[in-house]
Amino acid sequence: MAEEGEEIPFEPAEKKDDYIDELTGLKEPQSSMMFSSSGAVLTIEDPHLHPMGKAIAIFVLFICMLGFLNGLDYASADEGLVRPDEFVYRLSLTAPDETATFRGTVSDHTGEFLVNATVYVSWDEDGIWNYSEVLTDSSGKFEFERLDPGLARVDIIVERDGKRDVLANRVLLSPPAMIEPIGFTELDFIVPSQEDFAAATCSNGAEECEIRNIDRTVDQMEHPLMDPGAASVYITIGFGFMGLALIAAGFTVWALKTGSLVVLRTAAGLSFFGMGHYYSACLFGLVALGLSFAVPRPRIPLLDKRHDV
Repeated sequence: MAEEGEEIPFEPAEKKDDYIDELTGLKEPQSSMMFSSSGAVLTIEDPHLHPMGKAIAIFVLFICMLGFLNGLDYASADEGLVRPDEFVYRLSLTAPDETATFRGTVSDHTGEFLVNATVYVSWDEDGIWNYSEVLTDSSGKFEFERLDPGLARVDIIVERDGKRDVLANRVLLSPPAMIEPIGFTELDFIVPSQEDFAAATCSNGAEECEIRNIDRTVDQMEHPLMDPGAASVYITIGFGFMGLALIAAGFTVWALKTGSLVVLRTAAGLSFFGMGHYYSACLFGLVALGLSFAVPRPRIPLLDKRHDV
C-alpha cells in the first residue's frame, strides 16, 4: 500500500473485450479506416455544337441564301424565272369555272368617261369560244360576274361619228386567292383618239373602213394586262421570303455561337418556308430539320482544377 501523502501514478484501465467477444472468443480486428474510388467522373453537356451540327448550320445558311434568291425573284416583277402574270396564269389553270369577276372603267384619250361603250369579253374553253358583253354606265364603269379565270380577249367598242372603233386587249382574269371564293380583276381602259383609229389599216384592205381596229393583243402575248393588286401581292410575297431567309440566317449564327440545337432547329424550320417557284429551299429546309435531330450532344468531364496544378 502507498504511504499516506504519496501520489499514485495513473494507469489506464485495461481494455476489456466486449460482450460479443466474450461469447465468441474472437476479437474484432482493429484497423485504420480506408476509402476506395469507383472511378466515376461527373460530366456536363458540351456547350459547343458537335461538328455534325456545325455542318448542318452551314447547310442551313446555304438554304437561307436560296430562300433569299427566291424572294428576290418574286420581288423583281419584270425579271426573274417566273413573273406575276405567269404565276397568276398557273393558278388560274386549276381554279374552278365561273369564279372570276371583271370590272373597271372606259374613258377616251382626254380622260372623259365613255357612256354606253360596249365591253366584249371572249375566252377559249376547250376549243369553243364563249363570250359576254355589257355596256358602260353613266360613269363609264362596267362589271362582269361568273367569268372563267385565265386568259381572255377584251374588245372595247365605241360608236362615234358614224364609225365603230374597236380596241382589243389581252387580259388575264385573276383566280380566287387563299380563302376568297371569287377572284377580282379591275382594269381601266383608255380608248385612243379618232385620229389614231383613222391611221390604222382596215382589215379588208380598203382605204376607209366603217369598223376601225387597234389590236394590242400581239404586243400583250407575253405579258397580258392583269390586276395591279395581284402583282403587288406577288411582290409582297417575295419580300416575305427574303425576310424569313434573313431571320433564319440570324438564328443559324446564334446557334453557332451558343451551341443550341433548339435554335438550330428553329433556323431550319424557318428556312423551310422560303419556298420559291421550285421549292428548293422548302425541300432542303425539311432535310436540315430532320438531320438536326440526329446530332449527338457530347459531354465533357467536370474536373477539379486543383489537380491540374
